[in-house]
Amino acid sequence: MIKGRNFIDGQWREAASLLPTINPSDLDETVGEYAVSSVADAEEALAAARRALPGWRSYNTQARADLLRKVGDALYARAEEIGTLLSREEGKTLKEGIGEATRAAQVFHFYAGEVVRHPGQWYPSLRDGHNVIISYEPVGVISAITPWNFPIAIPAWKVAAALAYGNTVVLKPSEFTPGCAIILAEMLEQAGLPKGAFNLVLGDGRALGQTLIDGADAVSFTGATPTGRKILQMAAPTMTKVQLELGGKNPFIVLDDADLDVAVAAAAQGTWGQTGQRCTGSERIIVTKGIHDAFVEKLVKAVAGLKVGHALDADTDIGPVANKPQFDKNMTFIEKAKSDGAELAAGGVAVEARTRGYFLAPTLFLNTHNEMALNREEVFGPVAGVIKVEDFDEAIAVAKDCELALSSGIATTNLKHAERYRRESNAGLVMVNTPTAGVDYHVPFGGRAPSGYGGREQGTASAEFFTEIKTAYINHGVL
Repeated sequence: MIKGRNFIDGQWREAASLLPTINPSDLDETVGEYAVSSVADAEEALAAARRALPGWRSYNTQARADLLRKVGDALYARAEEIGTLLSREEGKTLKEGIGEATRAAQVFHFYAGEVVRHPGQWYPSLRDGHNVIISYEPVGVISAITPWNFPIAIPAWKVAAALAYGNTVVLKPSEFTPGCAIILAEMLEQAGLPKGAFNLVLGDGRALGQTLIDGADAVSFTGATPTGRKILQMAAPTMTKVQLELGGKNPFIVLDDADLDVAVAAAAQGTWGQTGQRCTGSERIIVTKGIHDAFVEKLVKAVAGLKVGHALDADTDIGPVANKPQFDKNMTFIEKAKSDGAELAAGGVAVEARTRGYFLAPTLFLNTHNEMALNREEVFGPVAGVIKVEDFDEAIAVAKDCELALSSGIATTNLKHAERYRRESNAGLVMVNTPTAGVDYHVPFGGRAPSGYGGREQGTASAEFFTEIKTAYINHGVL
């Protein structure tokens, strides 16, 4: 069993109390006991990051790149170990857990390269004898607050980007899945990161939130939209820079001209992959009437072939829901959909496995409409509804009739339809003939408010948030 401590100013620190994590695949197994940080712990971590900032922002470029690459190498080497821990603590299947650990390694390698690709420009001035230099400088101390559903990938892409651009970091992972963040802290320490440049505080974000906001120069948060709104309000008095990656209620349109097998595979993966616990998952499947019945028949068969079970079992397709609050939320949505008149076509019930766990059958409702709570609010679980529409115009209208605008998708073999949807979708991500979930690390990621706020994450776009622009005018005629 893991004993998780805080990592502050280059030292591992004990806390006054501990919080256990329980394996959602086996409720009789305690995975670890982790520090519950106090406000004083968070203040000390922020102060350490502040002290380390001058040294880290001026750290040798090649040495910084080498350090981040070492962490990426370590993540690759330990991907199976990390993936196994991730699966025990969060509930992803082992394949998904190892895949996430591998993605974290790729992210660190990308940002190791970004260190030496650091942006900047030089321009001739409009005034004779002058030049203009545009530099992108570190924001400062970053508070990174990460969720339980991607416990190594999301910390990786926040921490790697922040460090690459010369910032120092205080990471506060979810109290449900802190184990992978501890391994990341160990790797950064072993790679030789200067003390204080990275700090880890564990525990409940509600108790530490205001401190982490007030003591930082910028806050990067991934989580639910209501929490994101509160963080934005809390940051307003100090004008702390904020980056928010929030909820989605993502539509997947299936047109009459779609390749049926491609559409079913994309819908199934987007809806039920990783137990549906992805902000980019498909929750509204919008199908035109000509293909509706054939599509639904094949999708229901696809659901029936998915095996729910222990995350570490080789034949498991869908692991458990990550924790009890989320399981209870899923069941509430299911009961509400039934009472609203939706037709349950698959799932909707708890599943027994070889161990006690939060197992939920992948759930599909038919005959739903856009006014149902099922299609208005983010479920964040293996639950979706099919909405039947007349034509492409109605499909677009239904897809856009939602305030959340993170990801969206369409299945079609018509280039004109694909291009029209790419232009008209109000989501930050548009997928054509591929699941709404699943993104690359080298390109921008994020949605429009209220699904996102501030600069985009991942790729070179992350420089927008993790740096500040300085414009300098040089009169070289007197130099």
